Amino acid sequence: QVQLVESGGGSVQAGGSRRLSCVASGNTWRYNFVAWFRQAPGKEREGVAATYTGGGSTYYADSVKGRFTISRDNAKNTLYLQMNSLKPEDTASYYCAAGQLRSDNRWYHESNYNYWGQGTQVTVSS
Repeated sequence: QVQLVESGGGSVQAGGSRRLSCVASGNTWRYNFVAWFRQAPGKEREGVAATYTGGGSTYYADSVKGRFTISRDNAKNTLYLQMNSLKPEDTASYYCAAGQLRSDNRWYHESNYNYWGQGTQVTVSS
């Protein structure tokens, strides 16, 4: 079993920064890909960023490229999302996810991920 728990959400002013954390527990060796998704009320869940647990390439949605950075600390089984230059459009519930992907193709499809956290709310005010 794998459990994911997000934290770090809250309210921040536009232009500010926030760092989200996702701590994994259980059989963490059973996935090779981790990602952040977000969902605003009434909208579909969208992929924000992703990376291999073993290191290597990182992937970002065009809407956050240059502003967000995904990273991980494998020793702590923790995934991070550093969010800079936040915009009101970034307001959403943010979820971390993990899965076993054979390639990075369509990393942004939530169907690729078997394990999910419960989400943490980020609200960006203007």
